[in-house]
Amino acid sequence: MSERIKPPGGSRFLYDSFDVANARIEANERVAEQRWTALEYRLGQIETTLERLERRLWLGVYGVAAFLLTQGAEALLKAAMR
Repeated sequence: MSERIKPPGGSRFLYDSFDVANARIEANERVAEQRWTALEYRLGQIETTLERLERRLWLGVYGVAAFLLTQGAEALLKAAMR
């Protein structure tokens, strides 16, 4: 390809072409990449929070089951004592 001959003086922006579409695409790609990174980070935080919540719920379920078993055992012991 032949290069354009630039006259001396003046701004280079008058003679160099600027691909606006390509610049917009690159900017949108960078924004999308940053958003994706932020989304992955946030999803990681949500997963961690859900795991902690699940552990707490199971602890509550086991606590209720242990309470009911204790009440049943106490009722059996009282019935056996009579």
